[in-house]
Amino acid sequence: MSKTVGVLGGMGPDATVDFMARVISLTPAEKDQDHVHMIVDQNPKVPNRQDAILADGEDPGPVMAEMARRLEAAGADFLVVPCNSAFGFASVVAGAVDIPLVSIVEVTVEACDGFSTVGLMATDGCLQSGVYQDALAAAGIAVELPDKEELAELMALLNGIKAGYRGESVARGMAVLATALVERGAEAIIAGCTEIPLVLSQSMCKVPMISSTEVLAARTVAIARGELPLPG
Repeated sequence: MSKTVGVLGGMGPDATVDFMARVISLTPAEKDQDHVHMIVDQNPKVPNRQDAILADGEDPGPVMAEMARRLEAAGADFLVVPCNSAFGFASVVAGAVDIPLVSIVEVTVEACDGFSTVGLMATDGCLQSGVYQDALAAAGIAVELPDKEELAELMALLNGIKAGYRGESVARGMAVLATALVERGAEAIIAGCTEIPLVLSQSMCKVPMISSTEVLAARTVAIARGELPLPG
């Protein structure tokens, strides 16, 4: 039986639209009715996740929890959050509802199976929270992280993408950062921020790129179509 997905969106808005487009493209459909039922709360007013983690900024957890409750009340059978940094607050979301939350971090780490070392491109807040490092360590996978200067450059690029800058120079900058991790031993690159795949493609990487957006979209389709059970 098909399931309805509730999407906690707006973090950021374009990344959410990209996620939805990937869900549509990954769904084998011959007519409208074959597609996944998505209920989306596109809320860009969620407090900044980086500020909350790094600078004692406003806690986004209560806003995300309220979004989850609205989606559950609207008929969602399970939830997804196409934002990696937001997963530092996943327990608050999961505790607010009676439907399961699919972990973007968990499914992305599962997609790293077969690699001994991966490079992680993610926001400073996401890296500070340690959600990926902990999950990769539990899976027995070593991780290469951006150094201080590379992380500053990555954040500048990500903030530019959020502001609408997606030209060749932004994409090239992302590719340079990915290459640096590969040169330090990464066998694959995790695009651990949903803004990254808006500019960085597999063709620009020297090793496999594991897009958290694409992986989450694929898992969403499988659950919604009844090919995989609801998590937990």
